[in-house]
Amino acid sequence: MNQAPDQLTEADAERARERQLVAMHLQAIEDNPLDAADIEMFEMFEREGWSPDRRRAYIRDEAVKAQSAVAAG
Repeated sequence: MNQAPDQLTEADAERARERQLVAMHLQAIEDNPLDAADIEMFEMFEREGWSPDRRRAYIRDEAVKAQSAVAAG
């Protein structure tokens, strides 16, 4: 099966999912759980098999958009 260079293999995607579950648990322990939008975003990453670089770029772009909206508001 051919996959795009910015996508994870199935094995890598499974390991990423396990790390995400641990991270979500730690966030909850620290009384800073992910909200529904954050969970959906990470589920999208997994569903579409995004690479770590692509995920970081998306999160960075969304943070810039949010910051711009706050500055404009």
